Amino acid sequence: MVDWSLRAASASDVEAIAEVRAVVLRADLERLGRYDENRVRQRLRDGYDPAHTWVIEAGGTFAGCVALRPDGDTRWLEHFYLAPHLQGRGIGSDVLRELLARCDRAGVPVRLNVLQGSAARRLYERHGFTVETEDPVDVFMVRGGGSAAGRPRQESQSA
Repeated sequence: MVDWSLRAASASDVEAIAEVRAVVLRADLERLGRYDENRVRQRLRDGYDPAHTWVIEAGGTFAGCVALRPDGDTRWLEHFYLAPHLQGRGIGSDVLRELLARCDRAGVPVRLNVLQGSAARRLYERHGFTVETEDPVDVFMVRGGGSAAGRPRQESQSA
């Protein structure tokens, strides 16, 4: 097991986060015919909000990121990217478990969208997310709460 921690993100983290996003999403976006190496990074830069973002560190170094954006009575889990060499070691599950526990204590539902065919969907399903709606590119999921909130503020993750 790798030691990991979360720290508040800062404006200076944007390029590292944009890069890990491009690496993590590449295969799924290519499969969907939507990968553009510049756009995948620029979309992150354009919507980056360090106020609701954490950097995941493993072994004391940058390993990925996650955002939990408030939207009325719900939270949107966004930009959850973990460096490929660290995937499958339980870090993503541990990070997700910690953030979901915070939301459970606050009594708020959590929503997210994941690309069609992404292996990440299985992670979310294991943690209690269910499909709300889907389209040819994205699957919108929810955990907790009962009422449907609006669509995400930013467009889909489809680069």
